Amino acid sequence: MHTYITKQPAITLTGVHVRTTNAEEAGPNRRLPQLWETYFQSQMTSQIPTINSHLIYALYTDYESDAAGAYTTLIGHEAAGEKSQDEDKFHTVQVPAGKYLVFTTEKGPVYEVVAQAWGNIWAYFQESVEVRAYTGDYELYDARNLDPAQTQIQIFIAIK
Repeated sequence: MHTYITKQPAITLTGVHVRTTNAEEAGPNRRLPQLWETYFQSQMTSQIPTINSHLIYALYTDYESDAAGAYTTLIGHEAAGEKSQDEDKFHTVQVPAGKYLVFTTEKGPVYEVVAQAWGNIWAYFQESVEVRAYTGDYELYDARNLDPAQTQIQIFIAIK
């Protein structure tokens, strides 16, 4: 897995969201698969103005504490600024500007590469000099190249 550090500007994301924990996601009451289903059924890019609608964000934010606590996940797009009447159906979050450690996954089946990447990220931060900021981390998917069997994504982890 390739990594690099970058500074990112603040962005405003709009999408569908759920509150969960890693413990819940490891058990039978997983909420994230249903959230993805809700996102795809919403057809939000045809309902609200977005920037770069081919880029899909899976944002992890509003952390209760750290990776062990509750957090909010939002799946959606960068908001275009002008508010539409359908936008009230969706949740909007401001992701602060900051420094990010970016992990680029290997190519493979989407659920495998994402799960493997997060396992590598958690292991990385147990031994790293970088410290997670827990202000807003996100997975970035490019729908133009989204092949569920050969997915490659970037995961942006906010660091101090």
